Amino acid sequence: MATRIRLQRHGKKGNPFFHLVAADSKARRDGKFIEKLGTYNPNTNPATIEMNFDRTLHWVQVGAEMSETARAILSYKGILYKNHLVNGVKKGALTMEDVETRFAAWEAEKNAKIEAKKDGLGKSADSTKAAILKAEIEKNAAKAKAIEIKNTPVVEEVAVEETPEVEASTEVVSEETEVEATPEVEGSTEEPTAE
Repeated sequence: MATRIRLQRHGKKGNPFFHLVAADSKARRDGKFIEKLGTYNPNTNPATIEMNFDRTLHWVQVGAEMSETARAILSYKGILYKNHLVNGVKKGALTMEDVETRFAAWEAEKNAKIEAKKDGLGKSADSTKAAILKAEIEKNAAKAKAIEIKNTPVVEEVAVEETPEVEASTEVVSEETEVEATPEVEGSTEEPTAE
């Protein structure tokens, strides 16, 4: 029976979650498996990978084939590197103490890179949030200024032509003279005639 280390898909549509399993190569993707080795969640940044290191190393040493994604995950977690070092012990090039010290140094370096990535993501998220907040404050200030301009009463300066009082009095006098100059009704001014 050919054993294969591969992923089984779980989770909702658009929100995948995978189990890393050792299964028969002829079994269906989400079907029967021999042993569950860990989980992989690609929805987080960086991806969350939890696995049983010793059992996965055992399956790799026994000769289980790996899917491309499973190979990438095992390489990321250092299982393939540890297998390489253990094979060096079998050939007599290294001792187990050398394997443990080299793997510990590699693991410390890998963890430092992961922490640096997490810190970088946190800082970029904070700077993005600060930029958005600053833009919103500027936008609110512009709106407030526009509202203030809109609500201030507009004082229009009316140009009043100043005329001397003398001209106004002459106009009144001329109106009075016109009223006096109008002829009176004919019947009232004539004397009655005798017939």
